[in-house]
Amino acid sequence: MIVRPATADDLDRINDIYNHYVLHTQATFDVEPITIEARREWFTHYSTSGPHRLLVADDDGVLGFATSSPFRPRAAYATSIETSVYCDPDRLGMGIGSKLYARLFDDIKHEDLHRAYAGISLPNEASVSLHERFGFVKVGEYTEVGRKFGRYWNVAWFEKILG
Repeated sequence: MIVRPATADDLDRINDIYNHYVLHTQATFDVEPITIEARREWFTHYSTSGPHRLLVADDDGVLGFATSSPFRPRAAYATSIETSVYCDPDRLGMGIGSKLYARLFDDIKHEDLHRAYAGISLPNEASVSLHERFGFVKVGEYTEVGRKFGRYWNVAWFEKILG
């Protein structure tokens, strides 16, 4: 398995993986599947350089993806990013998320970044464990902030010191 920058050719598979989580889990608060057109527009926000990256784990096909995205749109937040990782649901527990994050944090280590944040809807032991392994610390929790599948979900916020 290699981890590499994503290309437009990866978008169908990225969308399939993400939409699984939309339809079957609270890991994302999207409630409707993302169209491939919306995914193509989303892809334009990432680059192979700079703080905002999109990487894929590839082993004769995309097994997962990780992003570093703007944390908030205002200029003062420019040195903060929000990270996320999604893996093929049939390949969980195989180290894909760890390989993606290892490469992501290595790729952005020389960028002008101060903090990384991750919001994790609870419960999600695997995601909490992954983030803690990469140095994220829980800094707070919003209670019942999102409603999906007819119930409310909490979101824990994790922070990682960068730079």
